[in-house]
Amino acid sequence: MEDLVIRDADVVDGTGEPSYRADVVVDGGRIVSIVKEAAAAGCQRPRAMRELDAEGLVLSPGFIDMHAHSDLALLRDPDHSAKAAQGVTLEVLGQDGLSYAPVDDRTLEEVRRAITGWNGHGDDIDFDWRSVGEYLDRLDRGIAVNAAYLIPQGTVRALVVGWEDREATPAELDRMRRLVAEGLEQGAVGLSSGLTYTPGMYAEDAELTELCRVVARYGGYYCPHHRSYGAGALEAYAEMVALAREAGCPLHLAHATMNFGVNKGRAPELLALLDEALASGADITLDTYPYTPGSTTLAAMLPSWANEGGPEAALARLADEETSERIRHHLESVGSDGCHGVPIEWDTIEISGVADPALADFVGRTVEESARRHGEPPWTTARRLLLTDRLAPSILQHVGHEENVRTIMRHPVHTGGSDGILQGAKPHPRAYGTFPHYLGHYVRELGVLSLEECVAHLTARPAARLRLPDRGLVREGYRADVVLFDPETVAAGSTFEEPRKLPTGIPHVLINGRFVIENGRRTDELAGRSIRRAPQLT
Repeated sequence: MEDLVIRDADVVDGTGEPSYRADVVVDGGRIVSIVKEAAAAGCQRPRAMRELDAEGLVLSPGFIDMHAHSDLALLRDPDHSAKAAQGVTLEVLGQDGLSYAPVDDRTLEEVRRAITGWNGHGDDIDFDWRSVGEYLDRLDRGIAVNAAYLIPQGTVRALVVGWEDREATPAELDRMRRLVAEGLEQGAVGLSSGLTYTPGMYAEDAELTELCRVVARYGGYYCPHHRSYGAGALEAYAEMVALAREAGCPLHLAHATMNFGVNKGRAPELLALLDEALASGADITLDTYPYTPGSTTLAAMLPSWANEGGPEAALARLADEETSERIRHHLESVGSDGCHGVPIEWDTIEISGVADPALADFVGRTVEESARRHGEPPWTTARRLLLTDRLAPSILQHVGHEENVRTIMRHPVHTGGSDGILQGAKPHPRAYGTFPHYLGHYVRELGVLSLEECVAHLTARPAARLRLPDRGLVREGYRADVVLFDPETVAAGSTFEEPRKLPTGIPHVLINGRFVIENGRRTDELAGRSIRRAPQLT
């Protein structure tokens, strides 16, 4: 007898087609049978060792978070309700060009310091891996949700070239190619870049193109955080489209937003650019989060020259009075490349987390607000935070536009990604709320997308980008990564005031056929594993 039958579910299967009522049978971690309209037809209904009444609930494929920063959180927190409770059954890690494999001892410590604001320093983690394959092996010891991995180009460059702003030598480029190939052979799904983060931003297009040629040969995709989401955003998007086409590599645009005042209302221009490329044969997808503020680290705002050489060099420059004044001038008057070419507005920079508990009073306030409280210029406050907390502060950056968010999410190649940073006392609510916020706010309340369309954006489309043959649809033979939610009540619990509140209206989540959320509560199942896609050499 099969393991489980889910009775009388309204199945939204990920194809975008209308829902249907069915009994869904799960056995051995897969969907083995779908009996449509079983009760109405009066036919013999399937039986199983366990039955779940899904009356009034939608059954959909599990949601795929195409842009996640849970690289250490999955190891640190077996519960991981931040994602499991949203119905996320797969996260794509290794984002924005900086993560923890491939590394050597030197690079690992440098990367840990550089992205403390994303993931914490990791003092509670045993870093017993160095290669991509070893990191995936570590995930396979047991994690809450499935995880795929992108090779981080900035980490590869740090390992081979270092943190200097210079061109790679031919020998260094050859070694980077080999590292990317090795990572893909070990199961990575593609390559990411963070082209406003050091050291990845120091790579010229020719270097990136050569790495993308390797990715294309192995059947992966390129996922850039490109060079600007502010001034020059459209040019930056066009650069990535041209680069990927030159390399013959599929392109997935990370957190594809149009931010800052210079881009208000300009989302249609971005989509026109993409439509032209798609019409001529380009393979392009994108992801977005359904919120207007962004989230990163305070150190990421600095001009690239201030971060050259790595974290210790950046701290030394901040400590030097003359150099610090140069940094301030670039931030406030010129518009640093770290702040997307736009002069920084300190009233949009909210501190969301710090490593030093003595600085907790700054969390939840903008830099400008804290500066007023201390009777000092904003740069003085920001500089003190960076030095005292050793580059660790994370931020929310309130620079987005709602009309752009809605316009982009309607596009046929759109997928969902939380870009969720789980660190800090007041993280962005997208970390805990992205997927129910799509379903509750943008589907039920606003009608921006139909329920069937939205589920397709969050399931089948990302699975197709990842080239997963048995995930992303409710279909016989597919993995039983499924979510049951109430379309009338599903909603993000997280808010900017209470960012860690869990969602409502998602009573059941199964991963590989095992309940990770049951009756609205986290079970003790560690049902997730690494998702390694076999290389498809061309």
